[in-house]
Amino acid sequence: MSKKRLIVDMDGVLADVYQQFFKMDEEEFGVRKSLGEVNGKIEREAFKNERAYVFRKGFFREAPVMEDSIESVKLLNDKYDLFIVSAAMEFPHSLPEKLEWLKEYFPFLTWQQFVFCGSKTVIQGDIMIDDHYKNLDHFPGRTILFTQPHNYGHDDKQHERVFSWKEVLEKLI
Repeated sequence: MSKKRLIVDMDGVLADVYQQFFKMDEEEFGVRKSLGEVNGKIEREAFKNERAYVFRKGFFREAPVMEDSIESVKLLNDKYDLFIVSAAMEFPHSLPEKLEWLKEYFPFLTWQQFVFCGSKTVIQGDIMIDDHYKNLDHFPGRTILFTQPHNYGHDDKQHERVFSWKEVLEKLI
């Protein structure tokens, strides 16, 4: 029996890009926003200069790794045909930075497991974990919505919502 294919998003699922937004916004404006201030808002609404931040060299490379993601991906990699899929074409620095980041934090994965694309609509598999509805809504398989401020409080009846990697493991192991 072949393994099911598991598609795992990078930003907002493995890489804690919100910590980058909070840090850069605080450096620029002198005040750190609270989670309550950004919950339910898309990144552009929550952070005035969000576009400038994602175009900044180092934004993707320096993002912290999401809690419990390394250990969880190790376990899931043994059970599933796992691929890390990330939209990496829009921002000039993101492609090499994301590749370096993945090699540092997930060295047990091979380069063949990394898929960098423009649109995820071409991606096929059995299960997708992502934090954006735009990536999950078109996916024909099982969809798991990883909670982030931009999707917090929105209707997620079409997708299974998780708040942590521990919850992901509970659903998939």
